[in-house]
Amino acid sequence: MHPSIEDYALIGDHQTAALVGRDGSIDWLCLPRFDSAACFAKLLGDEENGHWRIAPKGADACTRRAYRTDSLVLDTEWETEDGTVRVTDLMPQRDRAPDVVRIVEGVKGRVTVRSTLRLRFDHGSIVPWMRKSDGHRVAVAGPDSVWLRTEPEVRTWGKDFGTHSEFEVAEGEKVAFVLTWHPSHEPRPDRVDPYEALAASLSDWRAWVARCRYDGPHRDAVVRSLITLKALTYAPSGGIVAAPTTSLPEEIGGVRNWDYRYCWLRDSTLTLGALLACGYQEEAAAWRDWLLRAVAGDPAELQIMYGLAGERRIPEFELAWLPGFRGSAPVRIGNHAVRQSQLDVYGEVIDSLTLAQHAGLPAKPHVWRLRQALMDFLWSAWREPDEGLWEVRGPRRHFVHSKVMAWVAADRTVRTMEENPDLSGDVDRWRAMRDEVHREVCERGYDPERNTFTQSYGSRELDAALLLIPRLGFLPPDDPRVVGTVDAVRAELTRDGLVRRYDSDPTAIDGLPGNEGSFVVCSFWLADALHLTGRTKEALDLFERLVALRNDVGLLAEEYDPVAGHQLGNFPQAFSHIGLVGTALTLFDGEGHRGGYGGSDEEGAG
Repeated sequence: MHPSIEDYALIGDHQTAALVGRDGSIDWLCLPRFDSAACFAKLLGDEENGHWRIAPKGADACTRRAYRTDSLVLDTEWETEDGTVRVTDLMPQRDRAPDVVRIVEGVKGRVTVRSTLRLRFDHGSIVPWMRKSDGHRVAVAGPDSVWLRTEPEVRTWGKDFGTHSEFEVAEGEKVAFVLTWHPSHEPRPDRVDPYEALAASLSDWRAWVARCRYDGPHRDAVVRSLITLKALTYAPSGGIVAAPTTSLPEEIGGVRNWDYRYCWLRDSTLTLGALLACGYQEEAAAWRDWLLRAVAGDPAELQIMYGLAGERRIPEFELAWLPGFRGSAPVRIGNHAVRQSQLDVYGEVIDSLTLAQHAGLPAKPHVWRLRQALMDFLWSAWREPDEGLWEVRGPRRHFVHSKVMAWVAADRTVRTMEENPDLSGDVDRWRAMRDEVHREVCERGYDPERNTFTQSYGSRELDAALLLIPRLGFLPPDDPRVVGTVDAVRAELTRDGLVRRYDSDPTAIDGLPGNEGSFVVCSFWLADALHLTGRTKEALDLFERLVALRNDVGLLAEEYDPVAGHQLGNFPQAFSHIGLVGTALTLFDGEGHRGGYGGSDEEGAG
């Protein structure tokens, strides 16, 4: 039986991450970076595409599993007729080479355990050459090599293009495995002591969690989301990937399968707000600095996403040899949406930089010149149609959210100049632009018959991004147009109480066949909007339900199918976890936080 998306847990080392199933199998791992080719790709294929399973002989799914408190160290336990065994999985923070550490421990009785390792480089397509060297099993193919080390008394052997071992553990006994990736042209990597790595990882994670300032309800869920966000951070650059996976489907058997192993500008203000509000100044500064490096250059060439270090080329292609998760093809590598025009990103970047400035992050001397260049481009570009926040692969439109974010860019620029009169720039010009955008959106993006803003000018469709209007400060929460929009989204875009991004009927907007699940972060936005419009009890009820959608180890995918009761889309999703943190702060952490989007001191205009 094929696992469900929620059957997986995450381990990682701040440069890449692996997914571990309930059956003790690592089914996804890209080495050495998040965006590298996978050496375990069973997640999108089968066992022959690469995996590493350690479990009791004859056992299926585990009895229980959990992260150790305030860490990303995973314990998986099986209770069998012969006793109980635990497998502890982690990826220690690396010096150079990435390591996967798996420690098997006897808890009770005496249990026979099997390890089956099938390495397949290049997304499951290449079977490496295996050999023994200095107590290791070494797999080599082209530029990649993986070294497997275990206890001397554990015998390993090759069979059916895999590496196998079988051994017994009694109560109190431990057997450790360490798998290390290394460039094949370099000498053997340094050995890692698995037990020291475990102790150091626990210490590092707990010291990091101790910095968290949030102490409200559901603190465990907020902390788990922050740990997940930290795990999705590429430490060398400070960039944060949207998810560590590609092509997990938005509909089982469908074609809405995208590669999310990159960094999106759409997440920037949300991410900064969540990190700053919870006390993580260093991480927020690293993300801000990544943002500044990534967007440097011609403002007309601003992209919606970048690579881990700010790379601009992310070509999209398909892997024909992988059938996809539960037959959901195609499997895509890269993301063609990088070439889209999405005008909202200008507002998101400027809002992020404003938020960083107000939060007291160390100033960068060139930031104001960059902001001026972005505004100079947006001055004329905001009138053009674009593909919008959701990267629809249909015709360009005048998306209301994109226009609202152009207003945000002008609004934050004007306010910054009013607060700092010595800054150069034509404040009257930006003030006039702000007023013009606001007036146009209210005239062309609002349907007075239905009392709601619409997805795009002249359309009748709705968009969950409209829920952000009060949080962004475009209009005050008690404005009848805001209340009407929230009510309309609830009436037309919710399914079983959870929010879809938009109407995914191919005749409506995106031209793609099939459907998708409810978008998790949009449901958090609805909770925020309900709270802001005075319906806090309903907001709290929705938040409780959303927290309950997390899997058994506290992780959320991009989407959720309320009918089938399963998670959908890439997993775990940074946007979903940022939404959880932002809504917790909005509901429980006082009036000074606006869920990460910065907001403005005075609500709205017009």
